[in-house]
Amino acid sequence: MDLEDLIQVVRSLKTDDAFRVRLDGFQWRTLGSYLAAYEMRAGDMLIRQGDADRTAYFIAAGSLQVFRSGPNAGQARIALLRPGALVGETGLFSDQPHSANIEAMTPTQVWAMHLPRFEELSARAPGIAIEFLRAAGAVMVARLRANMVHQIAVA
Repeated sequence: MDLEDLIQVVRSLKTDDAFRVRLDGFQWRTLGSYLAAYEMRAGDMLIRQGDADRTAYFIAAGSLQVFRSGPNAGQARIALLRPGALVGETGLFSDQPHSANIEAMTPTQVWAMHLPRFEELSARAPGIAIEFLRAAGAVMVARLRANMVHQIAVA
């Protein structure tokens, strides 16, 4: 999957917590030059609960499950995420450990925005970086509101 395919799946996702970034094609391609693509097999862990990964990921293809592990509770599934979704976005805002695991349910491709690359984007194209943060912040707000309604911990 190439960047144009990623742009299409991100734009086509119609969930409450969709990443609704206001970028034109040129700006998307600029953003894309700071992303790294990764392939995952079913069962691979993208993020482990307790790790302090400073990376946000777009799902380009496949599906991921978000779940929490606990000593007494076993595993509690929080969400299933499909192509176009942004995950791990809290890592760009905080160095606190992640509160949930994210695992590939199927063969999955993700595009990663690592913090050092985001910092480069911020220096070279601050308008695009600000718009990325606005859209990522809106994703977090939507998930926080949904979790408050369902009384589920934020992932």
